[in-house]
Amino acid sequence: MANLKQLSQIPERLSGGHRLCAGCGASIALRQVLLGAGNSPVVIGSATGCLEVATTIYPYTAWKVPFIHNAFENSAATISGVETAYRALKKKGKIDKEIKFLAVGGDGGTYDIGLQSLSGVLERGHRMVYVCYDNEAYMNTGIQRSGATPRGASTTTAPAGEVRPGKMEFRKDLTAICAAHHIPYVAQANISYWNDLVTKAQKAFAAEGPAFLNILAPCPRGWRFPGEDTIEIGKLAVETGFWPLYEIENGALKVTYKPRNRKPVVDWLKAQGRYKHLFKPGNEAIIEAIQENVNKIWEKLEKGILI
Repeated sequence: MANLKQLSQIPERLSGGHRLCAGCGASIALRQVLLGAGNSPVVIGSATGCLEVATTIYPYTAWKVPFIHNAFENSAATISGVETAYRALKKKGKIDKEIKFLAVGGDGGTYDIGLQSLSGVLERGHRMVYVCYDNEAYMNTGIQRSGATPRGASTTTAPAGEVRPGKMEFRKDLTAICAAHHIPYVAQANISYWNDLVTKAQKAFAAEGPAFLNILAPCPRGWRFPGEDTIEIGKLAVETGFWPLYEIENGALKVTYKPRNRKPVVDWLKAQGRYKHLFKPGNEAIIEAIQENVNKIWEKLEKGILI
C-alpha cells in the first residue's frame, strides 16, 4: 500500500488557484494519480473537458509539468505519439531520463468520443497510463447524458419528466472493455479511498505497457449535492456496491475493497438531486432494477468474473 510519509515528499504537480468548482472530484483524482508517479518527470495530455478548461485558462496554467491540451477525442492518441517519440529519442541516445506519460479524459472524452483513440493505444501497447475521471455526464458543456450516466439519473438531454424518468439505460462498463484488450493493468478506483487509488496509480505507472484507471469523481454541480459532501458521496458509491473497487493485474482479477455490510443502493440515490424523481410514486421498479443490477455485478465479482 502507499506510504504516507513517502508521498509527502513528492512535489505537487497541480497547483491551487485553478477554477474547478468547489468540491470537484476531478482535481482530487489527478492529484492522487500523480502521487503514484513518484518523483519521475511526467508529461500529461488532457482532452477538452472540465479539468482542462478550468486549469488552463489562457494565459494561465495550474500545471507544474508539461501539459498538452488535446481535442475531445484524441488525448490517448496524442500521448501515444509523444511516448513513441520519446522511445525513438532514447534509442538514439538523445534522452536518458525515465519519463512517465499520462493521458486524461472525462467520461465524455473516454467512454464515448475518445473510445476509438483509447482502444488503439491499448491495442498497440504504448507504455503510458490513461485516466478517466468519471463524473458520469458531459459536465463541462451542460450536464448532458453520456455512456457513463447511470440508469435513472436526470440530465439536460435525458431529463426526468412525465414521459421518461431520466436515463433509461445502464451505464457502459468501460473498465471491462479496457480489460478485454488484455493489457498489463486495469483498475477501478474512487477518490474517497486515497490509499487504494494511489497504490493503483503506482502499479499503473510501473506497468510494462498500457494501463487504464477508471476513477469515480463525484460532481456536486451535476449530481446535485453540496460541495462539502464530495468525499462522503464517493464513499457511498462504494459502500452501496454501486462502484466496486477492483484491479486486473496481468489478467488476474482482484477486488481491492469489499464493503463489510453493503448498504442498499437507495442510500446512494437519496443523497443526490439527480435522482430525486425516482422517489415519486410509480418509479419503484427503477430503483429495484438498479439494486438488482448492483447485486448481479457483485455476484460475478465474488466469483472472479468481470463480464
